[in-house]
Amino acid sequence: MSVVGFDFGNESCIVAVARQRGIDVVLNDESKRETPAIVCFGEKQRFIGTAGAASSMMNPKNSISQIKRLIGRQFSDPELQRDIKSLPFNVTEGPDGYPLIHARYLGEMRTFTPTQVLGMVFSNLKSIAEQNLKAAVVDCCIGIPVYFTELQRRAVLDAATIAGLHPLRLIHETTATALAYGIYKTDLPENDQLNVAFVDIGHASMQVCIAGFKKGQLKILAHSFDRSLGGRDFDEVLFHHFSAKFKEEYKIDVSQNARACLRLRAACEKLKKVLSANPEAPLNIECLMDEKDVRGFIKREEFEQISAPILQRVKAPLEKALADAGLAVGDVHMVEVVGSASRIPSILKILTEFFGKEPRRTMNASECVGRGCALQCAILSPTFKVREFQVNESFPFPISLSWKGSVPDAQNGEAEQEQLVFPKGNPIPSVKAVTFHKTSTFSVDVQYSDVSDLQAPAKISTYMIGPFPTLRSEKPKLKVKVRLNLHGIVSVESATLLEEEEVEVPVSKEPAKEDAKMETDEKPNDTSAPGANETDVNMQDAKGTAEAAGVENGVPQSGDKPVQMETDTKVEAPKKKVKKTNVPVAELVYGAMVSGDLQKAVEKEFEMALQDRVMEETKDKKNAVEAYVYDMRNKLCDKYHDFVTASDKEELMAKLQETEDWLYEDGEDETKGVYIAKLEELKKQGDPIEERYKEYSERGTIIDQLAYCINSYREAAMSNDTKFDHIELAEKQKVLNECVEAEAWLREKKQQQDQLPKYATPVLLSADVRKKAEALDRFCRPIMMKPKPAKPATPEAPETPPHPGSEAQPQGANSPKASPNRNGDPSENVPAGSGEAPPASAEPMETDKPETTSAA
Repeated sequence: MSVVGFDFGNESCIVAVARQRGIDVVLNDESKRETPAIVCFGEKQRFIGTAGAASSMMNPKNSISQIKRLIGRQFSDPELQRDIKSLPFNVTEGPDGYPLIHARYLGEMRTFTPTQVLGMVFSNLKSIAEQNLKAAVVDCCIGIPVYFTELQRRAVLDAATIAGLHPLRLIHETTATALAYGIYKTDLPENDQLNVAFVDIGHASMQVCIAGFKKGQLKILAHSFDRSLGGRDFDEVLFHHFSAKFKEEYKIDVSQNARACLRLRAACEKLKKVLSANPEAPLNIECLMDEKDVRGFIKREEFEQISAPILQRVKAPLEKALADAGLAVGDVHMVEVVGSASRIPSILKILTEFFGKEPRRTMNASECVGRGCALQCAILSPTFKVREFQVNESFPFPISLSWKGSVPDAQNGEAEQEQLVFPKGNPIPSVKAVTFHKTSTFSVDVQYSDVSDLQAPAKISTYMIGPFPTLRSEKPKLKVKVRLNLHGIVSVESATLLEEEEVEVPVSKEPAKEDAKMETDEKPNDTSAPGANETDVNMQDAKGTAEAAGVENGVPQSGDKPVQMETDTKVEAPKKKVKKTNVPVAELVYGAMVSGDLQKAVEKEFEMALQDRVMEETKDKKNAVEAYVYDMRNKLCDKYHDFVTASDKEELMAKLQETEDWLYEDGEDETKGVYIAKLEELKKQGDPIEERYKEYSERGTIIDQLAYCINSYREAAMSNDTKFDHIELAEKQKVLNECVEAEAWLREKKQQQDQLPKYATPVLLSADVRKKAEALDRFCRPIMMKPKPAKPATPEAPETPPHPGSEAQPQGANSPKASPNRNGDPSENVPAGSGEAPPASAEPMETDKPETTSAA
């Protein structure tokens, strides 16, 4: 299982992976830690990431960037309209009211949705991770801004699906930063809460998060943001300043030239970085427009003066975050600053004045989000064991349900009713059960209760609940489960109809066990997800509810207990039972991709990726032809000079020159197969020359090896060493004959080869010499390595009878032949003089003393 975190930014992306030793940021093809979030469409293929950034200056109108600002937003959004004015590519309104991107691809104009383009960026990031891990990457965690709406979150999930990814969680960028900060700290308090403010000022937005830390846990106290306050706004201020200056001094209008705009914006971005470390900085661009070189100069004080309207907006998110968290400035113990634009001195000055303390830079400003995403993925993955650390996330927007109620309205017939389900700051994930008193099909709208900070439509989705089955109860209840999942997406998960009905059940003298069983069976299942809190919200007060009928969760209350009879005769007593029936729920999400369109986008991405791969392979084959031409031409004049005749050399040189001319003319744009055929045609003439040179270079070493083999076996066969005495002379003679034959073959072939010039086809090939050596070894080794025969076993000497006249030893208990061992087995006794030690259990034997018995 892959453990990968993706931080896709407005300008660049970070890929972080979890390893056994910790979190690593992956390097891309150019060994850089940041990958540009750019997709450049060419005539034959796409260029994504670093390749797209390299092509953007030459092809600005087909280079798509800043995708993060486009996904999930309506074309009429005022912020989107301001962004479009600075984009070099064409963006129009689609039939659904959402933006469409136009680019020229494969020789014709194509339209792409921002979700599709983001899927291309994810595909590139996925390939970077796979190249580093040497394994397939599917599961991941993706960082998103806290201000992303429901539609934008769904768009990110759809883009991940297009790229073949499965996000385990969409985590807020500030939460990922807080996780990366807190999980490594070993000095967190156990009781008192450590409050830390995280200020993330990126390329296009500003986000503020106040988090409370305790040992082993993190709790998000408040979120706030300004979605259009970032580093690019300072770049834009410098851009407008110098474009107006150049229009006055050099009489050129940069805004009329897309390439000039790109070059000036890139120069202004570098100028901003220089001003962060220096009090003043120059600006020089050669041939910016109309073949004019431009120059400029600005001081930091002037830069801060023209940026004053932007700097004044920094305090608002800070104040809002403190207010939502219910904290004073003094309650914030530390301030951590991250993000690419956080290095601007004037911003740091504002933060210092607001919090009354110097902001800290504990973490890498550009990589902390990616690292936090990888850590979150490792926590959710069973592959890695991570330190126990609980993340209590909160949802930044209030969510409510609205529906048409039964209260009459003079104009519309039914009044619109609304109920808050998930308040602002609600934990993520969360499940709530909502109770309706409905008897026919109706619709429920999921919407934002407050859209003042979102600038998005209030209505998120509509759910049609019904049709209902035939009702058996007069006052049924409908329990609707509403889920806020890990991604921050709200959905109506299910609807269950609860009906009360009376059933006749037998009641005996001792009904206690039966009552307990029925109560257990009638209890509803727990509809909450693991770790999620379920709240039952009664949306409409009505008389005659289940509580009034004496039923709570389908279980009879004390007043409805059956009367126990004193006799053994069974009677029938009525009892109320709750019947559960699932009611169909149909979902309609406004602006989201339907499953059919998503599948088409997946197939389209596969086709484009295949086209890119074919073009890359074609380039490789073309480069192989070009490299072969240059390499062979140099070698023919150098080390291959003696291995080719003058006529063949002239012919091959002409062929190489012809191929080179073809490559830069007619062969500039050919297919992969044509380049393969052209290379094979050249190798038909070049390979024999290379083979002759190779044979000449290797022949001496191979001949020495065969000669060593012959001499080794010859010396062994003629040796008087005793280790070869067991080998018969006839066998040794066979070895000598084989060595003589091999030596004669080698001498003959070597003489023939020495008479040939270097450019002639060799008669003594290295492969033949190796085969000869292997054949000699296979024949001689079994003979000369034959093991010596085993020596025959020495027969055991017969037992010597006692000498005549000697005194016979008694055969008592102490006799070595008759005395049994401790187990009573005489077979384990060791004969005297055998040289073997007696068993450990044997007692000392005394043969010289007669056995005596003492009387009491």
